[in-house]
Amino acid sequence: MVLARKGSAMIYVILFLEFFKVGLFAIGGGLVTLPFLFDLSEQYAWFSTKELADMVAISESTPGPIGVNMATYAGYHAAGLWGGIIATLGLVTPSVIVIVLLARLLDRYKLNQNVQNILSGIRPAVVALILFAGLEIAKMAIVDLKTVIMLAVWLMMIHFWKRSPIFYLILAAVVGLVFQV
Repeated sequence: MVLARKGSAMIYVILFLEFFKVGLFAIGGGLVTLPFLFDLSEQYAWFSTKELADMVAISESTPGPIGVNMATYAGYHAAGLWGGIIATLGLVTPSVIVIVLLARLLDRYKLNQNVQNILSGIRPAVVALILFAGLEIAKMAIVDLKTVIMLAVWLMMIHFWKRSPIFYLILAAVVGLVFQV
């Protein structure tokens, strides 16, 4: 485990570089950052896996992309306001670079079969990363019979009663308060 203390310049460099790597390789969206964050929680003393579960809940409940929210939260948790800003910059910098480069290339080669084959190979890997993250969160969130029942109820409600995610988040918060989950 590597330790970098709050306030030291080194923690900011490490935050930027670690989240730069996450941003570079978390292909497929914010939930794909979760396996990387699990690794960071084991490698650095910035946050625990329990705190990571809380980060997911907060990041899902706040406006903005979940990956950016989680980088900001993790960076803030590790090194305060500047840590949040630097982790966020580290996460988004690769995307800006890659998107600018890929936008030009994809326009030129979008009908190329090799490009289509590469994208076809990446898609299942992204799904696997998201499923892995979901299973890891489930291990932390589904801890007893009450949470299993709640999961089943939420899944049925979401499947049969199409509402906004905002509705379900607010309702879940109310249920949590009423039943002290």
